[in-house]
Amino acid sequence: MFSDRIIGQVVAVSAGQMQLAIDTAAAARLKSDADAVLASTGMLGSLIKVESQGLYVIGTLRTIEQQGGISIGMVDLVGEADIGPDGRIGSFRRGVGTYPRAGDPALPTDSIETARVFSGDERPHIQVGIVYPTGQVRAALYYDLFLSKNFAIVGSTGTGKSTATALILHRIIEQAPEGHVVMIDPHGEYARAFADTGMVYNVDNLELPYWLLNFEEHCEVLLTSEGAAYETDRDILARCLQVARSKSIHAAPQLTITTDTPIPYLLAVLMDTLNSEMGKISEGQNATNYLRIKGKLEQIMRDPRTQFMFDRRYSTDNMADFIGRILRLPVEGRPISVIDLSGVPTSVVNAVVSVLSRIVFDFAVWSRTERRRPVVLVCEEAHRYIPSRTISKQSPVRDVLERIAKEGRKYGVSLGLVTQRPSDLAEGALSQCGTIVSLRLNNERDQNFVRNALPEGGRSLIEAIPALRNRECIISGEGVAAPIRVRLDELETHRRPASDDPVFSQLWVKTGDDEEMLKRVITRWRMNSR
Repeated sequence: MFSDRIIGQVVAVSAGQMQLAIDTAAAARLKSDADAVLASTGMLGSLIKVESQGLYVIGTLRTIEQQGGISIGMVDLVGEADIGPDGRIGSFRRGVGTYPRAGDPALPTDSIETARVFSGDERPHIQVGIVYPTGQVRAALYYDLFLSKNFAIVGSTGTGKSTATALILHRIIEQAPEGHVVMIDPHGEYARAFADTGMVYNVDNLELPYWLLNFEEHCEVLLTSEGAAYETDRDILARCLQVARSKSIHAAPQLTITTDTPIPYLLAVLMDTLNSEMGKISEGQNATNYLRIKGKLEQIMRDPRTQFMFDRRYSTDNMADFIGRILRLPVEGRPISVIDLSGVPTSVVNAVVSVLSRIVFDFAVWSRTERRRPVVLVCEEAHRYIPSRTISKQSPVRDVLERIAKEGRKYGVSLGLVTQRPSDLAEGALSQCGTIVSLRLNNERDQNFVRNALPEGGRSLIEAIPALRNRECIISGEGVAAPIRVRLDELETHRRPASDDPVFSQLWVKTGDDEEMLKRVITRWRMNSR
């Protein structure tokens, strides 16, 4: 017979799981125990401890089923812990080195023990919600590991993905107010969320110098051809761009100028160089390639929507000022830069994201001999910029984000991918994320994609992802002590992103102001001003 606290015994063990024969009578006796955290009642996701060889092996209850009149529980192993002086779980360690044996007793965990596993220790951490299925145990996120090894926040539309992102960033910068976070915001959602703690940059004040674009980014903006014509256009642009950079007043003799050197040049010089090169072609050659590049350059220079980047005012060497503003150097009480791309034309948005991401990475590479200033680059709607190769052709923005995902940790650059379509991400991007925060995913393809990226110990939790409530998530990976299901805290209204769903039942019963509203909207539309 089991003792008063034992609820079962081990009947089988594998590398990552164990099976328990559960004493349902003992579980029933413990059901009303205020100390027991629902493990004894058979709540999925509860912690089970097994005393074996002088320590506790800790697991998460995955399934319960009846087999021949006996309740069999399947438990995923997540770690082990010392047995404390009070007989409870002591110091918890992720991973299992000592496996339980058949016949070892299984016990429920109480709120104190569950908190010792999930609520944080002496390492820097934030608390983001309540551990499921408890009602009061707080969930800790170790933000050094969460940030340093990349992270992903995924979830279908309307599940609270953007709010979860804002919550985590708010909590981190409260603990680390001298941080450096760059948020790529394609819809203008986060300006409200970080109004007090961030700087918002959009087409009105971004002032991104065109000459910071490298050669591939110039091609992204200026070349429209395909196939053999595209390769010819690349060769022409490479020659002319290098000449334009070499004629810069900042081109000191000791500099080796390439098409990628971030040195100011005049757009007029690039245009004159194209004309000069076109004048050198023989009578039998075709000037179409030159005319095509010139036409696109003239269009970009005239378009008022691209003046935030291709404006003659930005031909001066303001590189230090621009990098300082974007990376928050100095922080001055606002550690987050929100880059609002909602007003950026589609034709140049990928190039803008590419140059901003590359500046973050290149700055980290070239500042390695200085005091380290780690930077977190967060990409909302990440599947747009780092898509699967089956969806999109090669692009500069995907190349730089993939490089950050693979190499950024060495240089102090962390990548955060926020997306509603994880299955559309580039192959391997999600697997480079040390921590994955998954809200509800309705699409089975997305669920399978996340399942394959999760660490072994957290894969069983993927089965709960379609049934998660709004603001509820599975967190797995380096940033948590063990895979965990969490009910996220609710953010104050003024700290949430502007991503609320429209309430049709309220909005479709109102009337009035339609004519004046249309005039205001059209005026803003035509003036390209928000």
